Amino acid sequence: MVGRRRTQRATASARSPRGLARSRHGRGNRSSVAGPLLPMLSGRVLRFERIVAETMAYLRANDPERVSPVKVDVATLPSQLQHDDGIDRWHVVEPDRIILYRISIDRLAHLHCSDPHHYRVHVERCVIDAVAELLGVDPWELAQDRLGFE
Repeated sequence: MVGRRRTQRATASARSPRGLARSRHGRGNRSSVAGPLLPMLSGRVLRFERIVAETMAYLRANDPERVSPVKVDVATLPSQLQHDDGIDRWHVVEPDRIILYRISIDRLAHLHCSDPHHYRVHVERCVIDAVAELLGVDPWELAQDRLGFE
């Protein structure tokens, strides 16, 4: 009996990795901890990537001719951490690619208020500055209303 139980446990762990949603003991799939009425929990990485995607969608809607070919990638950290002038928050790769460094942008923010609104404005500003650097224009030309230059 003991040997049979071990083989069942071994085959169950071989079928699906632990921690994934699965049916146990006929109870059905696991649900989220927050429940069906609350929004799904999101982490820092997902929040950062969502803000970047929404900012790029805004820029593409405002200036589709210049911004539509621009591709934005998100990386954790730059390969060379320190330069003479500090740590890179983004890297422009010609002709139409930008690499944003999430941890550099997060950790070097120095926001006076740590709330979601100020964080969002900071990330949006970094995306707009990076796109402006790629295109060789001033940031306010791309997003006057987002940067407060109305």
